[in-house]
Amino acid sequence: MRLLPLAFAALLLPATAFAQCGGSFSGFVKSLKQEALAAGYDRATVNGFFKGASQDPKVLRADRAQGVFQKPFIEFSRRLISQSRINRGRAMAEKYDSTFRRIESTYGIDRGVLLAFWAFETDYGSFQGDFNTRNALITLAHDCRRPELFRPQIFAALELYKRDNFDPARTTGAWAGEIGMVQMLPQDILDNGVDADGDGQVSLKTSPADALMSGAKMLSHLGWTAGQPWLQEVTIPGGLDLSKSGTDTKLSVKEWQALGLRAKEGSLAAGNLQAALLLPQGHRGPAFLAYPNFDVYFEWNQSFTYVLTAAYFANRLEGASVYSAGKPDQGLSGTQMKQLQQKLQHLGHDVGKIDGILGAKTRAAVQSEQQRLGLPADAWPTPTLLGRL
Repeated sequence: MRLLPLAFAALLLPATAFAQCGGSFSGFVKSLKQEALAAGYDRATVNGFFKGASQDPKVLRADRAQGVFQKPFIEFSRRLISQSRINRGRAMAEKYDSTFRRIESTYGIDRGVLLAFWAFETDYGSFQGDFNTRNALITLAHDCRRPELFRPQIFAALELYKRDNFDPARTTGAWAGEIGMVQMLPQDILDNGVDADGDGQVSLKTSPADALMSGAKMLSHLGWTAGQPWLQEVTIPGGLDLSKSGTDTKLSVKEWQALGLRAKEGSLAAGNLQAALLLPQGHRGPAFLAYPNFDVYFEWNQSFTYVLTAAYFANRLEGASVYSAGKPDQGLSGTQMKQLQQKLQHLGHDVGKIDGILGAKTRAAVQSEQQRLGLPADAWPTPTLLGRL
């Protein structure tokens, strides 16, 4: 899920002019309506959009129950990737070959990349979510956990409604407000929606051409570079300085080669291209070089495990073999991970929320403590590290 700033006049109003979150739900909706009117929307449009708006407790439960992201990469990727999903992806690539050819020539996005998102987000469009989108966005904006992320999307949906491209009562999607086959937020649709099939509508729920072209335009807008790779499996030599691994450290491919990294299949990218070494389950597990296009994935979703799995699946769809799982050191349970985060926080590290998820901040803190304690600094937390802390 990703969210862009909203370029509507409403955001030019003082932040204190309207209720930002919390309070009674009806009072919050009333404040949103006043804000929309102040931004220049006519009363009929505002009343039509907000008519029947209600709070959805299922959305809040979904927002707080993302336990799947606690899974380590190997388990998570095996859960999401099956041979049948690969076979269906390749069948979809053939079925919509003309659309993918158009995408490749217009935006330079490889078909495997979009197929992977299409598969993971909605299983190639077969299940796009049944949450009322308007209600989901208002519910999440009213909730004071992340209102700054969801509040702008309400007004983006309002703009889509004004353009006759959103039905407040019937438009459904994911619990977090994404719509369509590749799950795009209202602001993304405004910025990057494409009527690829020429029917006069951007129909992300029913038109694969519209959905795929729109997703490709969004990736291009986010900085995807045509003709460059995104992820490649590699082998690493013994004795490598593991502190150089992680998304924050970038070396040229030539420098990685000098350190002994080799491509598992084929050859590495051009020597001057920057890349990061990713060891999702430590130095005994899978190893990947992540090229600049990999960073674009984080604009789509903030979960490291999801992003890495999506990028790897794109490779599989384009013919890469199964990664070498290796024999990773034992990881931590969810409870142990929370204990680790608490210990790291006590030591002065910013790990964000204590949630049991091995996110970027926790990885960085783990790597720092591994270096301090003389352990392999591969950012993979183990019971040994937990005990030493």
